[in-house]
Amino acid sequence: MKMLLFHLDPRQPTSLQQQLREQIVHAILEGHIPLNEALPSSRKLARELQVARNTVMLAYEQLLDDGYLIAKSRSGYFVNPEILEGRAEKPVRLNDIDAERMPWENLLSVHPSKQETICKPSDWHRYEYPFLYGQIDPTLFPTQHWRECSRDSMSVPAIRSWSVDHLNDDDPLLVEQIHQRLLPRRGVWAQPEEILITVGTQQALWITAMLLLKPGRKFGIENPGYVDMYNIAQIFTDEIRLLPVDEQGVQLIEELRQCHLVYTTPSHQSPTTVTMPLERRRQLLDMAEINNFLIIEDDYDSETNYLSNPTPALKSLDRHSRVIYVGSLSKTLAPGLRLGYMVAHPALIREARALRRLMLRHPPTNNQRALALFLERGYNDALIRQIHQTFHNRWQRMNEALKRHMVGFHISSNYGGSCFWLRGPEGLDCQHLQALAREEGILLERGDLHYFDRPAKEYLRLGFSAIPEERIEPGIKRLARLVSDAIVKP
Repeated sequence: MKMLLFHLDPRQPTSLQQQLREQIVHAILEGHIPLNEALPSSRKLARELQVARNTVMLAYEQLLDDGYLIAKSRSGYFVNPEILEGRAEKPVRLNDIDAERMPWENLLSVHPSKQETICKPSDWHRYEYPFLYGQIDPTLFPTQHWRECSRDSMSVPAIRSWSVDHLNDDDPLLVEQIHQRLLPRRGVWAQPEEILITVGTQQALWITAMLLLKPGRKFGIENPGYVDMYNIAQIFTDEIRLLPVDEQGVQLIEELRQCHLVYTTPSHQSPTTVTMPLERRRQLLDMAEINNFLIIEDDYDSETNYLSNPTPALKSLDRHSRVIYVGSLSKTLAPGLRLGYMVAHPALIREARALRRLMLRHPPTNNQRALALFLERGYNDALIRQIHQTFHNRWQRMNEALKRHMVGFHISSNYGGSCFWLRGPEGLDCQHLQALAREEGILLERGDLHYFDRPAKEYLRLGFSAIPEERIEPGIKRLARLVSDAIVKP
């Protein structure tokens, strides 16, 4: 057997023993180790890999216990032939169809990949100045508390609880914590039958659109607005009404009255970050009641208000079940956790639960239990307090840096959230600026994707949730030097 099959890297987060086990398993399943050939002795393999012999012996013993290897007296370890049984052989086709000739464009009913949407580099954390929205500084993640809750969710009684098929039910402890801890922070009081756990806010938006939209039904969305919600709505209806936004959020124009469903982000409008005042919220609810339309309230960034207490959610003012409230922990705990929730009238939640079952039954219940413990033990409340203070400092630092260095830019009025919305000087091409900035280690987001009816190349969004406070001003200063090169001369 060639030693080149195995290479251990001490810099990897997994142990050397685990790395070796995984590489041997891969070699066995790919057929690289003959059944009649013994694996190298532990002494020989340890010498070749320059690791302790005990590392190899423990890996071999684990593979033996797992059934990948068998031990033969005085001969060593061999691949267990039974581990390769039950694997279908690759079929041989005499007249294979050329995949490139398949008429996929005609076979597909929709083409979501052709929709414009926000793209972020997966290696964003390698950039010196990541002014990205929706990412969290890894140093803020409550590693110790989350490990504790994850470990306790793996206790024997907990495993027996969540490992069975729950069909379409959610973890009752998580529903209880959302009911008793999360929603009251936003002034929302709901019964358990009005709450559904989702795979992030995104799934809640998709389910709501699928249940309430169809060809001919009019959907209202803020413009500029959340591009993914616009893309979701396009799947179900062509009747999309664009609702302009001012310094108080979505404008209550006459066209609202024609809508069947309206999407809004009143806490910190996406992407402009402005907050809808209470009076306009009441007026919006009155319009919904008089004209019989429903409202999706996406309450993202709701906890981050730096000048006063957060404004109560639109849902807290809802007396006639017109509001479908969606939320998640993405902006506080971790975007990758992918756990959210929706709150609505029991009739809608009942159908949403049934639809979710057809999609994936329910979000993983082990993750639900870990999150429930995190909420129950008060760790989320402590995390929100820490993040609020950290973001407040970054918001102040960025606000000062923008005013000092980004001369000629209009900064949208905000006093919360985790980003700034800017309109650049006339002729600015933010797509070009984005490319120039990336070469300088700066990541920013174009604003034109959020406008659905016109070019808006002069807009950009700068987030501060993922960048350390001390890098904010140097990053803004460096970005400011690039602006002149991105202005298109008339």
